[in-house]
Amino acid sequence: MVLNPNGLFSGDIGLNTIRSLLYELPTYDETTATSFRLSVLVPVYNERHVVEASLRRVLALQHGLISSLELIVVDDCSTDGTLQVLQRLADEDKRITLVIHEANRGKGAAIRTAIGRATGDIIIIHDADLEYNPADIPGLLVPFAKEGADAVFGSRYLSAPYRRALMYRHTMINKMLTTLGNWFTDLTLTDIETCYKAVNATLLKSIPLRSNDFRWEVEIAFKLAKRRARIFEAPIRYLPRTHEEGKKIRARDGLLALLAMIRFSFIDDLYSEDEYGSHILVELERARRFNIWIGDTLRPYIGDRVLEIGAGIGNLTNQFIPRELYVASDVNPNYLHYLRSYSAGKPYLRVMKIDAGNSEHFSGLENQFDTVVMLNVLEHVSDPQNTLKNLWTALKPGGRAIILVPQHPSLYGTLDVALEHRERYTRAGIERAMTEAGFSIENIVDFNRISVPGWWLNSRLLRRKKFSRLQLKALETRIPVLKRIDRVWPWGCLSISGLGVKD
Repeated sequence: MVLNPNGLFSGDIGLNTIRSLLYELPTYDETTATSFRLSVLVPVYNERHVVEASLRRVLALQHGLISSLELIVVDDCSTDGTLQVLQRLADEDKRITLVIHEANRGKGAAIRTAIGRATGDIIIIHDADLEYNPADIPGLLVPFAKEGADAVFGSRYLSAPYRRALMYRHTMINKMLTTLGNWFTDLTLTDIETCYKAVNATLLKSIPLRSNDFRWEVEIAFKLAKRRARIFEAPIRYLPRTHEEGKKIRARDGLLALLAMIRFSFIDDLYSEDEYGSHILVELERARRFNIWIGDTLRPYIGDRVLEIGAGIGNLTNQFIPRELYVASDVNPNYLHYLRSYSAGKPYLRVMKIDAGNSEHFSGLENQFDTVVMLNVLEHVSDPQNTLKNLWTALKPGGRAIILVPQHPSLYGTLDVALEHRERYTRAGIERAMTEAGFSIENIVDFNRISVPGWWLNSRLLRRKKFSRLQLKALETRIPVLKRIDRVWPWGCLSISGLGVKD
């Protein structure tokens, strides 16, 4: 097991030493330096006269936080001789990877291409002109090393020992856009349109990016905010050039940025398709009122030492903490990345990679918890009995397991297939499974009758493979009323929770 300088578990977890770590407060050594493999992405279009000087400044970077450096340069179909300069530089320095677009596709498209080639731990965007100074890049890496940042934006407007006076009208437009962006995202950024955005590579590669032009700046900021990334800012220098000198951004790009803010405030296109179905599950995870309803239903049964299996992005975790000990686990690397960032400064919250069906992942956890919570996981595993027995071993005698599963086999349909549900349970089925694993059944708690018609309509009749955003939004807005009358409907609930006690 590895404990990083922020006191967070990292890597695939070996659990045998957890007992010695449960009550240790994380310590921080200011002299500890973490180094990163840095990928600098450079979109280039018609910059023949300045691109060589710009890239050589990046190549000259030497700093203790940078263990290795690579430049992914994308020529976006330049027509002024830029490509010949780039080819010569790539031949001279093997740290440069040159990719050529056969047609001009825009800055956002060039960045997408470069992201696919990046191999570093941290990815940062660098423009090919000379407006930004690569000597500021090491300063952007400090929050990654000291604070476990997910992203760091270089701000042209933060306080610094000195700052060049910038163009007033351009600055005011930037600040207006930043203010509007902050309103939509609930962040306190000072410079949303900055080029220097450094992002954890794993996180960045998991986000689907759609913008082909300068709207990339808005899109990535909004999607990082919606992914609850820990975003920091650091001051940078800025040497603006005029349109006469080749500046490409125009007034219309400001209007496009504003329209992009409206668009990305409504669209939750946050996860690329992966083996975990993150892009499907995110719709449910962002249903705040629905998740609060689940939390309120289960809270009376939660003890002081809790193991949560399948914590996702912490929709229940943040409702049940603080506790004496709370271990949030998942197998999805995107969720684990978020949970580890979220746990910073919370010594009672530990994050672990636990596959509920893998008995080895429970080695060292025997008899450690008074509550195990596992929601919407059992229907996915290939061996539910072994999974339940693993949970049984983690509980103290008298401890309680809370297992929520989908109900009604007759509702099984296309949504279940898309979510890779192995089955939908009956009350008798979940009781039998938990009893065979060694639990005494304390109670079966019903949850969510109001969604049964919608599930039948979408999964059985319309045969959809993903949730309707409009329907989810309508459900979310009506939760305060609907949950009060949930018990009056004459059919069984969409889900049931089996409460089992370890004797």
